[in-house]
Amino acid sequence: MADATDPLTTDVISPARDEAAEPLPSSGPHVLPVHAVRVSGLCKTYRKTGRGSAKLALDNVDLEIPCGSLFGLLGPNGAGKSTLINILAGLVTKSAGEVRVWDIDITERPRDARAAIGVVPQELSIDPFFTPRELLDLQAGLFGVPLHRRRTMAVLEAVGLADKADAYARTLSGGMRRRLLVAKAMVHRPPVLVLDEPTAGVDIELRQQLWAHVRTLNRAGVTILLTTHYLEEAEGLCDRIAIIDHGRVIACDTTQALLRRIDSKMLTLTVSETLTAVPAALAPFDAELKDRHILVLHYKPSTTPVGAILGAVQTAGLTLVDLMTDETDLEDIFLQLTRGSRAREQG
Repeated sequence: MADATDPLTTDVISPARDEAAEPLPSSGPHVLPVHAVRVSGLCKTYRKTGRGSAKLALDNVDLEIPCGSLFGLLGPNGAGKSTLINILAGLVTKSAGEVRVWDIDITERPRDARAAIGVVPQELSIDPFFTPRELLDLQAGLFGVPLHRRRTMAVLEAVGLADKADAYARTLSGGMRRRLLVAKAMVHRPPVLVLDEPTAGVDIELRQQLWAHVRTLNRAGVTILLTTHYLEEAEGLCDRIAIIDHGRVIACDTTQALLRRIDSKMLTLTVSETLTAVPAALAPFDAELKDRHILVLHYKPSTTPVGAILGAVQTAGLTLVDLMTDETDLEDIFLQLTRGSRAREQG
């Protein structure tokens, strides 16, 4: 995969564009916008079709994605993620609000805004009768990249497809097609890359390779916006995460801050003594006896230090053989927030 000096990852803050157009805000080599994407008051309502009613897909969304971040956008199916991405990419027209990509208003300067973003769609939408070389050259031409600035083979090599440059796309495996989509999104050197469920249906090895490549792009300065249903991926990759439900952003914070929202931990103690009941010293910690040698305690880290629990174990005259904690993960946060959002909608 690519490294930080690979041609795919260099010069990412000067996207290909119409040279006669107004200069991009980031035209200087070291001048970056504060936010790679900034959304304010964004609304989208799909018109009534047939007997169906109008649908509010995005409801007054505010979102700021810092330049250089690896940002996760999470939400259940139908939450509004795809609509938001399609608006950023210029594929769907917003109903209200302001959207800026790389500090470019998508309404005032749509061509420049589209040149600043690359989108890897969830669907494997590749013409089967083109070769990877032809597909990348065509994509570069659509973005107005002149011949002397095209990096077709460098991009294919970076995603591990150089040896398939002249093979028909229909002969590529699913994993190869996924990598080809990433290559297509990067041919015009966009500073912002959107990955929409990029690992859906791919094997573990390819998933790890893809994430290694994503990290390399991010270290080289590319801002990554990721949507995924694999919450462990978002937790391991993203520095900031937003959760959207029913067209509204219900949480947006650093990954670590989100994980701290649930003030609950479980502590499993294995002791050498044979127990028939929970010792009185451990009763205040919502303890339960799982086995004659195993106790499970539930406590709030914000108010109960682990030292207090260990002191109670000593008071009870127990000898610890093993101790295991169960930490809060992103799935807990996601379920808590989305269930709460739905409860408020129904209420």
